[in-house]
Amino acid sequence: MATPIEVLTPAQIVAELDRTIVGQQAAKRAVAVALRNRFRRQQVPREDRDDILPKNILMMGPTGVGKTEIARRLAQLARAPFVKVEATKFTEVGYVGRDVESMIRELVAAAVRLVEQEQRDAVTPQAEQESWERMVDMLRTALEPPYDHFASADAPQPEHPLAGQDREQIKQDLQAGKYDEVRVSLEVEEAGSSFLQVFTPQGMEEMGIDMPGMGGPFQARRGWRTMPVPEAYATLLDQEVKRLLERAGIHRLALERTEQTGIIFLDEIDKVAIKSGSGGGPDVSREGVQRDLLPIIEGSTVQTKFGPVRTDHILFIAAGAFHMSKPSDLIPELQGRLPIRVELEALGEDDFRRILTEPRNSLTAQYEKLLAVDGVTLTFAPEALDEVAFLAQEANQKFENIGARRLHTLLERLLEPELYNAPDTLQGTIEISVDLVRERLGKLIREAKDGQTVV
Repeated sequence: MATPIEVLTPAQIVAELDRTIVGQQAAKRAVAVALRNRFRRQQVPREDRDDILPKNILMMGPTGVGKTEIARRLAQLARAPFVKVEATKFTEVGYVGRDVESMIRELVAAAVRLVEQEQRDAVTPQAEQESWERMVDMLRTALEPPYDHFASADAPQPEHPLAGQDREQIKQDLQAGKYDEVRVSLEVEEAGSSFLQVFTPQGMEEMGIDMPGMGGPFQARRGWRTMPVPEAYATLLDQEVKRLLERAGIHRLALERTEQTGIIFLDEIDKVAIKSGSGGGPDVSREGVQRDLLPIIEGSTVQTKFGPVRTDHILFIAAGAFHMSKPSDLIPELQGRLPIRVELEALGEDDFRRILTEPRNSLTAQYEKLLAVDGVTLTFAPEALDEVAFLAQEANQKFENIGARRLHTLLERLLEPELYNAPDTLQGTIEISVDLVRERLGKLIREAKDGQTVV
């Protein structure tokens, strides 16, 4: 059972992140403190909470060093609504493109899915119990012998097949599949929608209009259907879960979760920075995007189809490589709203070697599990992993430096024959040796140098 996030100290949060992410201790410490501060804020007197705002983070580092992964794992650890958006997809209001408020609407939608799943897990046991109780009544009705209207008044009527059995015994027989062939009648909702989704341009992307009572295709219609017991139970369970979820107030809980624990990862923030001395052209729109971001990050109210959302306590983690620009090229107001700066280090050969084996569900472990499905036992010689790490470093130095993503490319090319041939012509144990790595990947690197292929 996972440890509740509220009892984890910053050091323990870093230890959890260490299980899946190699290195980058400064970034891990920064997000761990930010996450722990959320718990601390909830413990202070209510009248003081509104004054305690999250310290937003700016991560700087080349691609493939773990910026996105740290934010994503943090959200999983905190069981918090999380969305990743790219700043380059936004345009200043008035231009063609997405407005910055759309990321808040996406965050609310993520919160609704998260809360709905949590509530569904919580109410399912009760829904199962109530569904089986209703199934007993439906089964009794389905097996009721027809009344003989032509029999004399004193003639005995046929005995009910379930006579003498208590509800618990009938329920156990139902669960054991004894009555799976019996067909029962159940009232269900038929095709039709009581909710109209409207897609419009900027600012109104996902307006939902509830249209009960309008009739026609917008009015839910109910009717009776006859179906086997297993199908009827599944339908009943779905109905009971929905009924209990409606009482749980999912939308209200999702809005609260968004406001208090939401995390937005704003990637490629460097692409909307304006280089010193430049101006005009696309830079006008870039500065406009930055200025549109300001009220969202500082704190404002955004209208969503589930209700208004205050953004004051949403944690924003911005990230960028800053190859062509510097953090100081962001407008000063935006810099001030990202007070915590963390620089992530470029990955080297030793880091690649650790990434291949150390994290939980590492890359090599993933391929081992995939091939195990087809009856192939995949193993890697230690020297082979050393060679893969060396070649990844060499490729990053000679071509574009894409960080740990280079390992995905190399391993996919290295294991392509095994992944293709299993299970048709490949079975048993396969060891990846250093010679095999040099044969397959060395050739790949040479061809890339000659421009014949892309690594």
